Amino acid sequence: MRLLYFAWLRERIGRSEEDLNPPATITTVAGLIDWLKARGDGYAAAFADIRTIRVAVNQDYVDLSQAVNAGDEIAFFPPVTGGGR
Repeated sequence: MRLLYFAWLRERIGRSEEDLNPPATITTVAGLIDWLKARGDGYAAAFADIRTIRVAVNQDYVDLSQAVNAGDEIAFFPPVTGGGR
């Protein structure tokens, strides 16, 4: 599973991407986030308020109930806001 982290998530975790093999019991985005939070303080800080995080699985926006599988690309990023002039 390839995980991508953007903006302040990347800063808190200390990396922009990584390849991980979570346990087979991790079957949803929510489960993956819970597992990641237990990996250390940086992950716990990054995922402390999941309401402020958007997720894409294989480049499609999804909610926390989305199934995840080995080989998926999962991207975590803060909400994107548009800018005006």
